[in-house]
This record gives sequence, structure tokens and C-alpha cells, in this order.
Amino acid sequence: MAKDSWIALGCEGSANKLGIGVIRHTSSNETTILSNLRHTFVSPPGTGFLPKDTAAHHRAHFPQLALRALKEAGCSIADVDVICFTQGPGMGAPLSSVAVAARTLSLLWDKPLVGVNHCVGHIEMGRTITGADNPVVLYVSGGNSQVIAYAEQRYRIFGETLDIAVGNCLDRFARTLKISNDPAPGYNIEQLAKKGNILLDLPYTVKGMDCSFSGILASADALAATMDKGGFTPEDLCFTLQETVFAMLVEITERAMAHVGSNQVLIVGGVGSNERLQQMMGEMARERGGSVFATDERFCIDNGIMIAHAGLLAYRTGYRTELKDTMCTQRFRTDEVFVKWRD
Repeated sequence: MAKDSWIALGCEGSANKLGIGVIRHTSSNETTILSNLRHTFVSPPGTGFLPKDTAAHHRAHFPQLALRALKEAGCSIADVDVICFTQGPGMGAPLSSVAVAARTLSLLWDKPLVGVNHCVGHIEMGRTITGADNPVVLYVSGGNSQVIAYAEQRYRIFGETLDIAVGNCLDRFARTLKISNDPAPGYNIEQLAKKGNILLDLPYTVKGMDCSFSGILASADALAATMDKGGFTPEDLCFTLQETVFAMLVEITERAMAHVGSNQVLIVGGVGSNERLQQMMGEMARERGGSVFATDERFCIDNGIMIAHAGLLAYRTGYRTELKDTMCTQRFRTDEVFVKWRD
């Protein structure tokens, strides 16, 4: 008998957030989020999160979080059709720890596996939540910065960072200022930036469709070292850094929109929840007669439901990841994925 609904368990752990979610698709293409739980590894102020410590966090919290996700979803193990997990990109040790857990569940419960590209998970979740039809996508997170557009069953990368990601730039500057990592360094920078009113001089590095953030970070660090005699505050520095890097992102996104003839922008990834970035992108889109789409922190910040959703889309086309092919890769390009579920 043909199925009229499918349920997937999604497992995300590419960085410091362990996310597990349960989602249901129906044959009429309705999507229902049944549960979406997350547990974050928070390191002390002035420090980043080391891969080995982050992996240990994921291993410690995975079993209880998976059980809670199923309980909140009102599902039994028998109801789950497929287990989806992040296969990359991301940090090697955290990725592998969650992949091992997903393999274990697959063997214990006798369920098929689907490995998911983290970036594609963000895009598909963003499209579903916002209803954006065929937008240019700005994907900005701690590990990735890309401008993407869909063509011929691939998410094509039009521009990207040449060195560090914009989220990594913000996170590392938070360490310079000894800003708390709770709930997230980028969020705390955003709150400080709202109180800044002096725009300082920083490099503006756009090269064609690509950006570079490492030099901007070095210059911001140098300014921070002269703050006592410079007549400016940490709030001014956070304001300046945000305004500069976000202007660069808006520029390359607008250029991609002109190239593909789109008037829609979808912002995904953890940095995508930044209200100032959404505001700047919205102003640009409106000037072009278009619109910007974004989600809140439930779906912008890494989560298990986006992995469940993208994995289930692939699963319904017949895609499976054999156990021998479930190794993770830190460099899993967005445009490597064959997007069979789209025209």
C-alpha cells in the first residue's frame, strides 16, 4: 500500500550545537514539525570551542536529547521511516560523533540512513518556513559564507568567502573583547552594536563576487588594542564591524540577484538571525522592487529539523546512504548535492 506520510529523525552536530528534530511529510506535500530540540556547548568568555570538547558534549547529550525529541513528537521508534544526519561540512570530531550516534540508531532500530549536506539543510528549511519561491540565498554562519542560486538541480555558488566565514569573524572578535559566549557570541555582539554610534574605518574587501574577512578582523583587533586612547567604545567597535561586513554581503547578494534576474533574497544560517543584517538586506531588496525572507533563531541557528527535512526530501526520491558511505567530510560543497526533489 502506498504511504501517505513519512517521518524522519534528524541529527545535527556540525559545530557547537547538538540538534535533534522530528518532522512529518505527507503525500500532499504538507510539512509538520513534530519536535525541534537543541543543546549548545558554551565555552568560557574569551575562548572558542575545541573540536574534542564539542564532540564530548554531543556524545554526552545525544541519547537523552533523541529520546526527548521522540517523546515530544509523540512518536515511537516504529513510526520513524528514516534517520538523517549531517555529513558535512563542519568540524570533524563533532560531525563524526553525531554520525556514529546516527549509525547506532540505524542498526538498533533497523532504519535506513540519509546523509545530509548542512548547507542544503539550511536552504530547504528556509524555503519551507518562509515560502520563498526561487530566491537568491545568502548562507551565513560560523563556518560558511556563500551566495547561492538554484539552477538545473544544483544549488550553484555565485560567491563566497575567500578565507574565514563572517560568523567566525564575529565570533573571534567577541573573544578579543572577552564577550560572553552565552547564548552566542554573535548575538551578544549584535546587542552591543545597537548601542554604538561611531563608525570607524575598517577595510572593505569585496573581490568580484567573493569576500575576505580575515583582514577586517585583524584591523578590528588592532583598533580594540587602542580603545583606551581612541575615544571609542566596545559598542562602537561592534557597530563598525557589523556595518562593514554586512554591507559587503549585501553588495555581492545584490550582484547575484541582478545576474539571475531574481527579486527575492533568502537569508539562512546562524548569522541570518541578525536583525541588522535582515534590515540592510531588506532595504536593498525593496529598492529593487523585491523582498527579503528570513527566519528566527529556531531555524536560522543549526538545528536537527533542517537535517530531517532535507534528508526526508531526498529519501522520498529514493536516496539512501549505505553504512559504508556514512563517513563525514569537513569540506562538503553545497553544489555537490544533486537536488532531485526540485524541478
